[in-house]
Amino acid sequence: MRGLKWITVMPQVAVWHVRIQEVIEFDQEFRCRCGDTSFPFTCRYNGKPPTYLLQPNIQFARKIHLLKLTTGISVAGIGMLICFGIWYTQYRKSFYKCLRLINGKTEDQSLEALLKQYGSLAPRRYSYWEIKKMTHGFKDKLGEGGYGVVYKGELSDGRAVAVKILKASKGDGEEFINEVASISQTSHVNVVSLLGYCLDGRNKALIYDFMLNGSLEKYIYGDVSLLGLHRLYQIAVGIAEGLEYLHRGCNKRILHFDTKPHSILLDEEFCPKISDFGLAKLCTRKESTVSMLGARGTIGFIAPEVISRTFGQVSHKSDVYSHGMMVLEMVGGRKNVKEEVSHTSKIYFPYWAYQHIRPWPDDDLKLHGIISKEEEETARKMILVGLWCIQTDPAQRPSMSKVIDMLEGSLILEISPKPLLCTPYCSGRHSLTTHRQYH
Repeated sequence: MRGLKWITVMPQVAVWHVRIQEVIEFDQEFRCRCGDTSFPFTCRYNGKPPTYLLQPNIQFARKIHLLKLTTGISVAGIGMLICFGIWYTQYRKSFYKCLRLINGKTEDQSLEALLKQYGSLAPRRYSYWEIKKMTHGFKDKLGEGGYGVVYKGELSDGRAVAVKILKASKGDGEEFINEVASISQTSHVNVVSLLGYCLDGRNKALIYDFMLNGSLEKYIYGDVSLLGLHRLYQIAVGIAEGLEYLHRGCNKRILHFDTKPHSILLDEEFCPKISDFGLAKLCTRKESTVSMLGARGTIGFIAPEVISRTFGQVSHKSDVYSHGMMVLEMVGGRKNVKEEVSHTSKIYFPYWAYQHIRPWPDDDLKLHGIISKEEEETARKMILVGLWCIQTDPAQRPSMSKVIDMLEGSLILEISPKPLLCTPYCSGRHSLTTHRQYH
C-alpha cells in the first residue's frame, strides 16, 4: 500500500484524490470504497488527522470472489440446462415417433395373427381412406364419448353402418384388439355384429350394423318410460340371453365387464344388442375365475370383487352383478344412486326397493308408469331378479342361465338377502380406479 497519498477535505473526512471514491464516518471509523480495486479498506481515525491507518479487509474480499465464482458457475449451469432441455425435447419427439411406428407394427401383427384362426369368418379390414369415403367425410355424427366418435356410414351395397373412430390409446392397443377379437367369434341376435375394422397406422375404427334406435340409455330415465314396462322386460330378457351366450355359447368364454344401459343398442324393433367390448376378457370355458391387474368398468355397475378381491374372485358372476344393477335402473326409471330425492331412504334405489317389496308383497310398489296389475307383477319380478344379481357375495348370485329362468318362469321368487351398499358412489372403504370408462 506504499505510495498512497491522502488529503484532508474537511475535519473527520478523508478522501484519496484518485482511488478512494467515498468515505463514510461511523463511530470514529471510516469505511473507504475504492473504485479501481476489489479490496475494501478500513480507515481508522486515531484522533490525530490527517494520519490514517489503511487496512485491507481480506475476509470480505474472499466472499466477493466466491460470490463471483458461484454466479459464473450458476449462469453456465443454467445455460447448459437450457441447451439440454432443447436437445431432450427434440430427441423425445423423434423417439416417440419411432416408438409409435414400432408399436403400430406390433399391434398390426398381433391382430392379424389373432384373426387368422377365424379364416373366412374374420371381419373385413378397411383402409382409412375407405372409412372416410364410407362416412362421406365424417359428415353425420351419431355420438361421442370416452372411446371416440361414432359416425353414420354406408357400405358399397347401401347397407347402413355405424363407424366408431377410436381415440389414440395408451399401451399396446389391448382394448382395440379385445373388441375385434371378442366380437369376431360371436354370432347371436343379442350381440352386435362387427362388419369390419380399420388399423391404418395410428387410425383405428370399428364398423358395426347401424342401430336405428340408439342406446337403451335414452329410454329408461325419467318419470314416464318411453318404452313401457313390458318392452323393458323383453329387453332385460334379451340382454340376459346375450350374456349367457357370451359366457357359455362361444368357443371361449367372454366376460364383458362393462354392461350398462349405454352399452346396449336397440335396432328398429327394439331388440337389444350388447356392444362395447373394449374391456372384455377372453378365457377358456373351463376357467371359473380370471385374474386382473386393476378394476375395469363403469362406476355404478362394477361388481364389488372387481374393485377389491376381499369380496371374492372375479368371474362371469361379475357380469351378473352389472346386469342386475341395469335391470333395477330399468324398472326404477332412475339411477340406482340419486342424491336429489325427497327422502334419504330413496338415495340408493336397490335398498328402497328391497324395503318396499319385502314386507308387503301384495302392496303397490308406487313406481312411475305402472298402470295395471300385470305390470305390477312384471316390475316385482324384475326387482327380485335384480336384487339377487347384486348380492355382494358372488356365490349367492345366480348364473345368467338361472337369471333367464327366473325372468321367464312362472314360479314365485324368493326374496333375496338384503343388498349391501357397496357401490363406489358412497363407499369410502374401497376406492375405485377404473381401467377405462367408456361412454
